Amino acid sequence: MSAAALRSQLNEHISYMYATGILDEYYQQLQSPQDEGFVPEVINIFLRDADRMLNDITSLLNLPIVDFGMVGELVHQLKACSCSVGAWKVNLACEHFRQFYAAKSKEGCLTALNLLRNEFDDVRGRLQAIMQLEQQIAALGPK
Repeated sequence: MSAAALRSQLNEHISYMYATGILDEYYQQLQSPQDEGFVPEVINIFLRDADRMLNDITSLLNLPIVDFGMVGELVHQLKACSCSVGAWKVNLACEHFRQFYAAKSKEGCLTALNLLRNEFDDVRGRLQAIMQLEQQIAALGPK
């Protein structure tokens, strides 16, 4: 596939993500023509850290006595982390989660965690697709 076709596919993919609210303007602010490796590095850090935080939240909610303060801290950290890459739907899922850990509702937290995990899994797959397309374009050489 030509670089132009890949670039078109990449632009369509990103446009879809904006149109459906998966990404917000913070993703666009990441783009820096001076440092091509910056965006993939930030995305990889987000994916690694978010996955770790989700696993930690899951572990906390599986304990007989839940430390809702710690759950809240992790959700807050995940929200901040999602903002760094413009993962809008993950950010919204964190906002939704807040009402349940504030109310100390284990059942509500588990439901909110499921939604949060689904949103994260969706954005992870889409961000990985973006990085893969960008790598294919870079492998074809300069514009």
